[in-house]
Amino acid sequence: MIDPEVARRIRLLALDVDGVLTDNGIWIGPVAGQRVELKRFDIQDGLGLGLLRGGPITVAWISGRHSEATTLRATELRIPIVVQDSGARKIPALARILEERGLDWSEVCFVGDDLADVGVMERVGLPIAVANAVTEIKAIAAWTTKASGGYGAVREVVEALLRARGEWEAAVAGYRAEREPA
Repeated sequence: MIDPEVARRIRLLALDVDGVLTDNGIWIGPVAGQRVELKRFDIQDGLGLGLLRGGPITVAWISGRHSEATTLRATELRIPIVVQDSGARKIPALARILEERGLDWSEVCFVGDDLADVGVMERVGLPIAVANAVTEIKAIAAWTTKASGGYGAVREVVEALLRARGEWEAAVAGYRAEREPA
């Protein structure tokens, strides 16, 4: 599990996209003469990220690949920070975010799955690997999810963070209050 003291320091949850928010699959093909790319995102991950909205933890997506599918899903979920760098330069991207927000690397939880995430995970306060991560990522991780990327791993991380901070019940109650009659 996640150490409660470490969890309380987290102010930014940064996520890789492919292999963390998706199952690593990409469907590419022509439709009416146009290139179309589709990705599979998990609905429970989206709900989990929604539980963080308006709270003390900001969410950022940092991808080493540009994709309109990623942009569409991030917009739908109202993710405030989305970086898509085709060169997979995640360290400078995250360093800019930290500088802009006045945060330290120790206040970041990063969830990754592959080699492009190694440098970032070596720097952050809480590195997490998804179950389907490569060996190098799992070796760095403070914790590894039971779920694979694209199959609820992000929801698992959100719940673990909020439980460790003692904020899970309040987040669930807030979610229910917005949707259920009094």
